[in-house]
Amino acid sequence: MRHRSIRVVAIAILLSLLATPAWAGLVEGVAAYNRGDYATALREFRPLVNQGHAIAQSYLGFMYDNGQGVPQDYAEAAKWYRKAAKQGEAIAQDKLGFMYGKGRGVPQDYAEAVKWYRMAAEQGNARAQHNLGFMYSEGRGVPQDYAETFKWYRKAAEQGYAGSQNNLGFMYGHGEGVPQDHAEAVKWYREAANQGFARAQSNLGLMYLIGRGVPQDYVQAHMWSSLAVSRIPPGRDRDDAVKNRDIAAMYMTPDQIAEAKRLAREWKPKKEGKK
Repeated sequence: MRHRSIRVVAIAILLSLLATPAWAGLVEGVAAYNRGDYATALREFRPLVNQGHAIAQSYLGFMYDNGQGVPQDYAEAAKWYRKAAKQGEAIAQDKLGFMYGKGRGVPQDYAEAVKWYRMAAEQGNARAQHNLGFMYSEGRGVPQDYAETFKWYRKAAEQGYAGSQNNLGFMYGHGEGVPQDHAEAVKWYREAANQGFARAQSNLGLMYLIGRGVPQDYVQAHMWSSLAVSRIPPGRDRDDAVKNRDIAAMYMTPDQIAEAKRLAREWKPKKEGKK
């Protein structure tokens, strides 16, 4: 009975907030933004950002960052991200970190990038956790530290962030920051591959091709490599997937190749993940 009362109060508070002009304007602005009506979104967000509304400031940052309804302007994007980030808005903190990492709208500064990534990562933002792991991996703004890389990739991976799942698979496969464990590598590659993350599909195909962490299986190797080939842009990564698919085909019967192609054709992602 007590839990029901708490829910009723929570709903009442939410409804009262939505009834206020600021929250009503935010809801309208977000809905307009999501349907691509950037003129309406801008009209709704402008009064809110001047009142210090952090979520609206984040959205205005997105719009300047991507040139949505306004001329693209990285300096303006960084300005609004910073205002929201200083209020603790995790998405804005992550975005501001990215701006510093790339030198967009602000001077490139890896230490500042790490600072903002860490703020967002410690709030549980998966993308920021991934980005912070990358900074530790590359030694940008912090000393290179594979144990810290693993720690942050793991946090993001456990939230379903496909890029971190793939990178975690690589770390297990190569023994970076963690004891080498091919079965664990396959597990994390599969998590990302099942979401449609192309490089993880390529990596999983390779593991099946050479029988590392899983029994050797040319049908699975061909299927996963084919999926990767269809998704990776031209370049070295795609060439590797093509090579692995073609090597698998050399050891397969026509029926096995047909089966692998059928599996690839019928494959669907298991869930919509964060990339």
